[in-house]
Amino acid sequence: MAMLGVFQSGTAFAESVSDLDQYQLNMRRGVTDISAEVYDLHMLMFIICVVIAVGVFGAMFYSILFHRKSRGAKPANFHESVKVEIAWTVIPFIILIVMAIPAAKTLIAMEDASEPEVTVLVTGSQWKWHYKYMDNDVEFYSRLATQPDEISGKLDKGVNYLLEVDQPLVIPTDKRVRFLITSDDVIHSWWVPDFAVKQDANPGFINDAWAQVNEPGIYRGQCAELCGKDHGFMPVVVIAKEPAEYDKWIGERQAIQEKAKAEEQRLLAMNMSKDELMSNGQKIYNSACAACHMPNGEGLPGVFPALKGSDIALNDMAAHIDIVLNGKSGTAMAAFAKQLTMSELAAVITYERNAWGNDTGDLVQAKDINAALNGQ
Repeated sequence: MAMLGVFQSGTAFAESVSDLDQYQLNMRRGVTDISAEVYDLHMLMFIICVVIAVGVFGAMFYSILFHRKSRGAKPANFHESVKVEIAWTVIPFIILIVMAIPAAKTLIAMEDASEPEVTVLVTGSQWKWHYKYMDNDVEFYSRLATQPDEISGKLDKGVNYLLEVDQPLVIPTDKRVRFLITSDDVIHSWWVPDFAVKQDANPGFINDAWAQVNEPGIYRGQCAELCGKDHGFMPVVVIAKEPAEYDKWIGERQAIQEKAKAEEQRLLAMNMSKDELMSNGQKIYNSACAACHMPNGEGLPGVFPALKGSDIALNDMAAHIDIVLNGKSGTAMAAFAKQLTMSELAAVITYERNAWGNDTGDLVQAKDINAALNGQ
């Protein structure tokens, strides 16, 4: 909780961030009723702790000052006091009860994700988020959009450095949104401070959380669980829109996905040239594969295998297709069957088999990917 104020979140950060906001010391109040409850609970506990500290340290320093040996104070000589024993047992008990009642009320409200109006399946994978709207035929991956040159220091860092994505999650305001949170590989944590939502994404399990956003705006967060070498490059961006704008956006996304599916079917019936495959494949490789296998295909020795001159890229094409589609269990190699289209998969595999001097001459087409997906 102490870190809630460190990250840039909320509408105020959509355009600019003041120096004061960057270094604020307290929690953010947030934009949901629950986040406001959490903030109020935090302040109540803080005030109680301050009062206790002032009382305890005040009594201690008073005793040190006025009952010191140089003033001729004589220490009391007693073995025990039943009254004191009762007092220092009962008083802390009463304080804990006073603190527990509002804390329990807030925790119960945070865990009550019943009766949602919108449900989104949030899946973490190294190192991106996948969002699937359970009430509509809409799903997509959300990846870091910060330019590599900003990360390497070649360009000045932008306002939302490492907190910007190519496709943000969009939700409606004034509606109860339930998040079903899971993982494809390791443990991640989906965290949006302004919603007071921080929930672990565990492989094989589904945790849930919810939010009802009161104000339209852009809200930012991060993966909050150490999940691998690019853990710091896995931001969360949520845009809250008015219900009418949200419905319009859903309709547009559905139309885009239907058009993409139709285009995919068209590509199954045609063959792309090697130049087209290599050009598209290089772009896809740089965005989806280069973080591990390096832009030069040489990988990271002892961590991520090289593709340049590798057996899988030079020889067994069926095995190459299979590992890109389905990943490799027990390693960081993710399955890309759902992350990329069939034409994109064909292009990136073709690129890997012909780049960096591999020069196999093999061309993979969308129909080959379709056949592999259907076990043919």
